[in-house]
Amino acid sequence: MSQTAPLAVLAEVIRSGFTEGRHHGSLVLLAADGSVEYALGSPDAPVFPRSCAKPFQAVATLRAGLDLDGELLALAASSHSAEAFHRDGVRRILASAGLDESALRTPADLPLDETEAELHLRAGGERAPILMDCSGKHAGWLAACVANGWDTGSYLDPAHPIQRLALEALEEGTGAPAAHAGVDGCGAPLLAVPLTSLARAYRSLVLADPGTPQRRVADAMRAHPEYVGGTRRADTWLMRAVPGALSKMGAEAVQVVALADGRALAFKIDDGSERARGPVLAAALRRLGVTTGDGTVERIAEAPLLGGGVPVGEVRALV
Repeated sequence: MSQTAPLAVLAEVIRSGFTEGRHHGSLVLLAADGSVEYALGSPDAPVFPRSCAKPFQAVATLRAGLDLDGELLALAASSHSAEAFHRDGVRRILASAGLDESALRTPADLPLDETEAELHLRAGGERAPILMDCSGKHAGWLAACVANGWDTGSYLDPAHPIQRLALEALEEGTGAPAAHAGVDGCGAPLLAVPLTSLARAYRSLVLADPGTPQRRVADAMRAHPEYVGGTRRADTWLMRAVPGALSKMGAEAVQVVALADGRALAFKIDDGSERARGPVLAAALRRLGVTTGDGTVERIAEAPLLGGGVPVGEVRALV
């Protein structure tokens, strides 16, 4: 987000009845027809979407001719928790192209999910490329490279055919050229786009014609939400609880959700705070009129502050 763009207070930190801090950012909600229904801050200023770009990067994999489907296609668009079924899926994608984990150029990492990371370390595990939350996306790209006879060693180069396809898919979805180019945490090319355009891009995924690459990615993610995130992740909970919802988080507290009828939301918390993501997401969903009846939105909203190991406050959304 531009340092000169005006930001709004999206959440405040309340400890023992005292406002301890505030999280600033920008947010946009779209009506079913794609028009802006509500906005805070500067949603037309470009941001790095981080992993919210993954559905379009998966579209590129399909356009390259790789016939992924089901849970493996969802995994190619994921920020997974590196649970056993995620790791198995990554290996299945690689094996289908005659590759193994050594082909991955994701940095060695621990599982994104804290509980999974603790379990891995207690079992004597170490950081590894397959554990990085982007390894599903990278595996899909690598398999597409093999299918086309493209070089697998340079698949992260912005000039590589798979990255050109990824750029085209994102720009097509957002309807505008990228404002800036950079490098994501996994080493992949990264493009800056406005939040409003990003919300409309997700809207285009859920409203795309059946059978198109865009709709195939959206359908796979919604049918297999546990592969998009993990068993303890808000994206998974939301897609399970709200029929037709497409939800994806990105690093630095970027979040996008599109509903089956075309309504959508996108926001970025400027300081990248993960503790504010859930409360802001839940408040934005409520403002869109989303209810689940099973407590999912309330579960997503929970962000207690502890004192002496017990709750003494909360992160409260101001959306």
